[in-house]
Amino acid sequence: MKISFLGHSAFVLSDTKRVVIDPFLTGNPSASVSAEELGPVDMVLVTHGHGDHLGDAVELAKKHGAVFVAMHEIALFAKAKGVERIEPMNIGGTVEVGGVSITMTLAVHSSDFEGGAAHAAGFVVGMGGHRIYHAGDTGVFYDMTLIRELYAPDVALLPIGSRYTMGIREAVKAVDLLGPDVVIPMHYGTTPLIPQDPAEFRKAVGSRANVVVLMPGESFSF
Repeated sequence: MKISFLGHSAFVLSDTKRVVIDPFLTGNPSASVSAEELGPVDMVLVTHGHGDHLGDAVELAKKHGAVFVAMHEIALFAKAKGVERIEPMNIGGTVEVGGVSITMTLAVHSSDFEGGAAHAAGFVVGMGGHRIYHAGDTGVFYDMTLIRELYAPDVALLPIGSRYTMGIREAVKAVDLLGPDVVIPMHYGTTPLIPQDPAEFRKAVGSRANVVVLMPGESFSF
């Protein structure tokens, strides 16, 4: 399993399939690749409709014939934009696409998109015998303990930027609630509004988990 960080909250999970999550590339000052340069993907997952997460998702799904997985309303929006393969879902549900298990989890955050609104969410992706939790944009919430009990994620991708999501203090509490082996921070440093230091986060987490700080374009394999 390889987790590649594309910048902001965008990742590619590579194993039996290539899954891209929240591909905000065009207009992202921290993006490591352009939408045109990104290699083929099998699935495109979108946590919520804000432009820094929906990003290039529709265009990538159309270009690669990928399955578009998102909250029901956002998936229907993508279909109206010409995406042929969609998997609409909602919080608490699980779909299986090509042997990859995708569970939608709660996120505490606002969300809208062109022409509509839909609840923000996170994902637990099961692939290659591992479970990756992408929290999306969220504050810390105590029901993260349920994510731990039900899905036991090996890796958690957590926002630390503050202002629009949880900051470092809250993300450390999320690590306590989730109990992952590995944590990768995201959603920080993209703009001056979210200028957190991942080294400070790593120090605060201490021995709770292995904090892997990825620069855009870097990958973590396990």
